[in-house]
Amino acid sequence: MDILTEMLSFDLLDAFLFAASRALCSPIVLFVQIQGFFICLVLALGWALASYVRNKEIRRMKGSRKSGNNFPFLCHNIDELEHSNQVNLPRVSVVMPLKGFGEHNLHNWRSQITSLYGGPLEFLFVVESTEDPAYHAVCRLLKDFKDDVDAKIIVAGLSTTCSQKIHNQLVGVEKMHKDSKYVLFLDDDVRLHPGSIGALTAEMEKNPDIFIQTGYPLDLPSGSLGSYCIYEYHMPCSMGFATGGKTFFLWGGCMMMHADDFRTDRHGVVSELRDGGYSDDMTLAAIAGAHKRLIWSPPVAVFPHPLASDLNFGRYWNYLRKQTFVLESYATKVNWIMNRALFSTHCYFSWGFVAPYFMSGIHLAAALRLYFKGYSFGEASLPCTGLWLAGCLAICTVIELLSMWNLTRIEVQLCNLLSPEAPPLSLASYNWCLVFIAMLVDNFLYPISAIRSHFSQSINWSGIRYHLRDGKIHKIERSKGKGPKFTDLGGKHLYGRRGAPSNYSFLVSLSRNFVQWRQPKKYDV
Repeated sequence: MDILTEMLSFDLLDAFLFAASRALCSPIVLFVQIQGFFICLVLALGWALASYVRNKEIRRMKGSRKSGNNFPFLCHNIDELEHSNQVNLPRVSVVMPLKGFGEHNLHNWRSQITSLYGGPLEFLFVVESTEDPAYHAVCRLLKDFKDDVDAKIIVAGLSTTCSQKIHNQLVGVEKMHKDSKYVLFLDDDVRLHPGSIGALTAEMEKNPDIFIQTGYPLDLPSGSLGSYCIYEYHMPCSMGFATGGKTFFLWGGCMMMHADDFRTDRHGVVSELRDGGYSDDMTLAAIAGAHKRLIWSPPVAVFPHPLASDLNFGRYWNYLRKQTFVLESYATKVNWIMNRALFSTHCYFSWGFVAPYFMSGIHLAAALRLYFKGYSFGEASLPCTGLWLAGCLAICTVIELLSMWNLTRIEVQLCNLLSPEAPPLSLASYNWCLVFIAMLVDNFLYPISAIRSHFSQSINWSGIRYHLRDGKIHKIERSKGKGPKFTDLGGKHLYGRRGAPSNYSFLVSLSRNFVQWRQPKKYDV
């Protein structure tokens, strides 16, 4: 029976699936499918290496505890907690650009200002205006902690030449203490560990060649598909931050730098950010690359990042749009070339990752239709190559998901060791079926978002529309109340006056246990 006669014996759907399954066994398509296997295995290997680095730090902390150090989450050598060492610690200014107020902000801010760093420390909360909902929440926070921490709120005003976040950061730098040696930029969705600032400072002191020190978040999905898409989007990036040292990646949510670099505008860090800067981390990473400066990511710099409980798919799409739009901004010609290469590579591998699943779905659908119709594979002349490829893809997918699960498990364990006072994190809430679906959805949508960003050259970020020209912001539009009412990840209210919730005093009472680092409470691991 020839192919034409065989296809005519099926109904239209059967004929389509049969023909498609045969076509998908051509050499070119086989290459695409095998490439999908390769992508899965490379991701699995990358997460395995990242797991090794994070797990090595866990073993180090446990070994330090067995050696008699009851505070390994603060330092590995207990002698570092001696008063003679603590009084010599450098001054650090923590600058926190704020926008809006959401369900996790109070917890995050509390974790930041109750750091157990033993040296001089100041916190600068920077808002756009007193009408920002964050302003009133921070005022209440500082009122409760006014006798315990050196913190203040700064009104930066509206940005005119750069993004509002960068403007807030630069105003904070201008207001920092004249004796500060380091400046730490933190986003309001960063949940610090008690020893995070001390660990970052210790690395800077140990290696003066470090230009920027950074970390990365561990997403805690809220249960929606949108939150899992964000978790999946961040996981491949986590490989670049789990090196335990030198890296080429930079996350704007946590960046520690030398304060004098801003005072002297070294390498143009101030002017490049101020004059048309859209993304703080991409701009600074470009400067570091151009001047061959060191970016460092210590293994303990991983921070819990709870996502909003009402994070819907639309807010995920807006977040993805902002992430792809970042590649349209650049500081130098080399930076533009690198962004274009990253744009092309990411788009290629995203659809290269999704395509094999689409092809395998056709193979399986054809095989199932033939099976239920009562045909044998020999009678239908259906090549078994497609089923063999689908089986290989399933195996590679399981390996990939196991590697992702293992890295998440280790990072959860590390976060629990670094924050022994906090409620323990758990993997029990992760839905791995949704993780797999999110992998397909996110990689399918990424090229679409990237292409749209390339042709639009404008983005709405927290109610402000930025327009780019030659990689720089050249126009800023504000239409208060007409933009989105919530930010993408934290579910923060952008407009109106909102204070702290009624149970705030309870949160404050919990956090006061960690304000006085010289008299720590019980830290039960």
